Amino acid sequence: MMHKEDIIENEISYKIRGCIFKVYNELGPGLLESVYEAALAFQLQQEGLSVKTQVPVPLIYAGQKLEVGFRIDILVDNLVVIEVKSVEQLADVHHKQVLTYLKLYDKKLGILVNFNTDNIANSIYRKVNNL
Repeated sequence: MMHKEDIIENEISYKIRGCIFKVYNELGPGLLESVYEAALAFQLQQEGLSVKTQVPVPLIYAGQKLEVGFRIDILVDNLVVIEVKSVEQLADVHHKQVLTYLKLYDKKLGILVNFNTDNIANSIYRKVNNL
């Protein structure tokens, strides 16, 4: 059974995919991650979504909050984590990073995207944290 939050996250995810395609079609592959992050954040805001960039991720270890420098590239509507990459090839660690951020930040849905590709449709990955 789908909860209301799941429906909202799926709607947001659909809008995010559309924005990723717009940015990719405009800029193409081969630029820095920071360029795609800025363009995607702008495009998401144009869609009426609430966007935060470079959001610090707290790490609680042994009951202590540690500042370890983890940052979520883009957080959409305080629900969906987006990790932006522009690399030759995604590694397992990139997929694990998104799942770890979801767990640490207590979010359900993450999207990993690699803009350095010839086919953006095959370079968008949904990651789910079942909490």
